[in-house]
Amino acid sequence: MRFDGLADVPGDWPRSTVTIGVFDGVHLGHQALLARAKAVSDGHRLVAVTFDPHPIEVVRPGTHPALLTSLSRRVSLLQAVGADAVLVLPFTKELSGLTPEEFARDVLSARLHASLVVVGANFRFGHRASGTVETLRELGAVLDFDVDAVELVGNQTTTWSSTYIRECVTSGQVAEAALRLGRPHRVEGVVVHGDHRGRELGYPTANLQPIEHAAIPADGVYAGWLVREPNGTEVLLPAAISIGTNPTFDGVERRAEAYVLDRTDLKLYGAHVAFDFAQLLRPTLRFDDVESLLTQMADDVDQTRDVLSG
Repeated sequence: MRFDGLADVPGDWPRSTVTIGVFDGVHLGHQALLARAKAVSDGHRLVAVTFDPHPIEVVRPGTHPALLTSLSRRVSLLQAVGADAVLVLPFTKELSGLTPEEFARDVLSARLHASLVVVGANFRFGHRASGTVETLRELGAVLDFDVDAVELVGNQTTTWSSTYIRECVTSGQVAEAALRLGRPHRVEGVVVHGDHRGRELGYPTANLQPIEHAAIPADGVYAGWLVREPNGTEVLLPAAISIGTNPTFDGVERRAEAYVLDRTDLKLYGAHVAFDFAQLLRPTLRFDDVESLLTQMADDVDQTRDVLSG
């Protein structure tokens, strides 16, 4: 169940357990938060409150962070890990201007009828992030909801946050990102026409136009999958994925394209697909001639097969 804004929440919505966050990536830390909320919900429906666009873009225009998940995938993942409903709040200047008291009253109490609010230990909310977990507890005492603060997930040196995972992705460490996401990093988009050079070389590729603000891995060649029907019944096709400008042919446009192993019959133009990244194989290289490139591409395919079979 998805609510797009407070007006979508039914007036007779029952008492509920609520958890709040941007939840970009729905990574292991987010999953732990949802699992805790589900465990202590005492039979109440669990509502995950998220925001779109990313709050940073509204507070500081032009600084939108790279997104680990599209909004639709974020909602689906939140539902998959326990949310009975997801409330997508349009993050506007008006919403950002709410005081902690107004947010707790208007969103948590009046609309969601919160009985329990479960948040991360570093949770901040309200205008200029002035509200803390302690603020929320004080407001809950007045508005009749309890608060449970969950410690952040990580190891001795790193908290597994969306920021950390973005850094892994943009540096090409997609295997590390997958460990912290609990699944491969995914980039969604529409297949568009490219130079058609791959087909001429015997390796036809799907050229992806990613969704806006997508977190694109560093330039290189990756083992992964092309995913058909990423928002429905998924079909994963093993693929060698290239990110870069194709320097051998003096390319200047950075592209994401995938060769599906052993398939030359796919008709994907205009289709919404996704690339899932398993492992970085090598950096993007410039080759002196086509024959050297073809030799490397054959090796890339063999490595991809080995990685994915493992």
